Amino acid sequence: MDPNKRPDDMERIATPEQAQAFIDEQVAAIQDQVGDKKVLLALSGGVDSSVVAALLIKAIGKQLICVHVNHGLMRAGESEQVVDVFQNQLDANLVYVDAVDRFLGLLEGVAEPEAKRKIIGAEFVRVFEEEARKVGDEVSFLAQGTIYPDIIESDGVKAHHNVGGLPDDLQFELCEPVKLLYKDEVRVVGKELGLPDEMVYRQPFPGPGLGVRCLGAITRDRLEALREADAILREEFDNAGLTQSVWQFFTVVPDFRATGVRDGKRAFDWPVIIRAVNTVDAMTAEVPEIDWAVLKKITDRILTEVPGVCRVCYDLTPKPIGTIEWE
Repeated sequence: MDPNKRPDDMERIATPEQAQAFIDEQVAAIQDQVGDKKVLLALSGGVDSSVVAALLIKAIGKQLICVHVNHGLMRAGESEQVVDVFQNQLDANLVYVDAVDRFLGLLEGVAEPEAKRKIIGAEFVRVFEEEARKVGDEVSFLAQGTIYPDIIESDGVKAHHNVGGLPDDLQFELCEPVKLLYKDEVRVVGKELGLPDEMVYRQPFPGPGLGVRCLGAITRDRLEALREADAILREEFDNAGLTQSVWQFFTVVPDFRATGVRDGKRAFDWPVIIRAVNTVDAMTAEVPEIDWAVLKKITDRILTEVPGVCRVCYDLTPKPIGTIEWE
């Protein structure tokens, strides 16, 4: 039987009872596969890697080494949440790597979106490789948050590798406990494992993080304005009960300024663009009609609380013709 083929008779996990049965099954399978050896995992804080981490901690405890790389492009509070949940609450063997200056230094002056993506992706592999080499003699397995859509997109032949590009002399056997699950099933399992809702229901987030929402060449002040505006948007959408009903929402800060007036004087500051979409498959997307009072409150807060911003816009463009992300 093909280990990368979901059995036709496999029930869709939709209830806590089904999730617990899956957890029990996978804990036994992980223990059988890993034995007394150690496992390495790149822990981003996204739902897939977080659920895999929680499963492995339940199965093998401190034999799992989690590596969280903070590249400075996370949303407000995300790295702190990873440390709090996995190190403080789950007592994980967590390696936290502060690589903010390293990434932002490489990105300085780089405006082209694909160039930014390549720099971020390649540097992430380098940082993770450095950490892998430190424990390479101890570790036999590489755990990944591969899920079934990744396998389908790879034509069902080869599992999608979330940490690609590691050198051949780092020989790890893969451990992919959720590779036959769909995203909705992973969330049910994560909930049953006790992960917080903010992690379980985390929105799709691009690999380069805020690096492709801080348009053009990234500057630290504009990146911080983006992070603060995004946090306000998420808080107000949550307060308005929109977090579960809108598929994805975020802010964008472009690399140009607009004229404004603040305290009776001319301001020349950045605009913040709000993007919100609903979609089924991410191939097409519609823009939801957000209540005017909610948009107005978000605008007021951003203009009051975020330094260097003088305008707030709401992007009404569906996909097609606009993509979901701006870069």
